[in-house]
Formats: sequence, C-alpha cells, structure tokens
Amino acid sequence: MKTFRNHVQLIGRIGSDPEVKTLDKGMKVARLSLATHEKSMRQGKRVEETSWHRLIVWGKLAETCEHFLRKGREIAVSGRITYSNWTDSKGQTHSETQIVVNELLILGNSANS
Repeated sequence: MKTFRNHVQLIGRIGSDPEVKTLDKGMKVARLSLATHEKSMRQGKRVEETSWHRLIVWGKLAETCEHFLRKGREIAVSGRITYSNWTDSKGQTHSETQIVVNELLILGNSANS
C-alpha cells in the first residue's frame, strides 16, 4: 500500500503553453495548467464540471514539455500533490495546490488540430 500514498493520476487538456525556466545549475522546470472534466447527472440534467490543476515538471520531463506541449494538447500525468504557502509584498497570505509530475504521456492531437 505504500505506493498509494500521495499519488495522483490525471488526464486532461493543457490550458496554456508551458512556462519553462532554466535554473542556475542548468536544471529546467516547467509550469503549466491542466483542465480535467467530469460529467454527471444532477436533477435529471447532464452537467459538466471543469477542474484546473497546476502542474510542476522538472528536468528532462520539463524539456519534453518545452518542445512538445502546447495549449489544447491532451496529456496524462502521474505525480504527487504538494502545497505552497507564501506572503506577498502587501502582506497577504496565498496558497496553491500543485501536482509534481514524475510521469507524462502525450495523448492524441491538440484540440486545435
């Protein structure tokens, strides 16, 4: 059961082109958003809900994101959930839930093709 701890798998479409940065020692990090969709029935009506997820990708996988991923592309990811908290220059506290991706699979074509 150890492998089930803090593990998430998602399939969805990329919301915007990945933001890729190269850090001081040459390591790359990519940040991107992923939209997932759920369809259900509520009070006899079909409802579709979209959830947005913030993905963080490191190293060689970040390079893959940089070269092959664009807005609208469908992907599958596997990773773990992390939480970030920070205080901005105005003293307001912010938090963000992120998925740190350790596996990525490109599915099909982009939504625009």
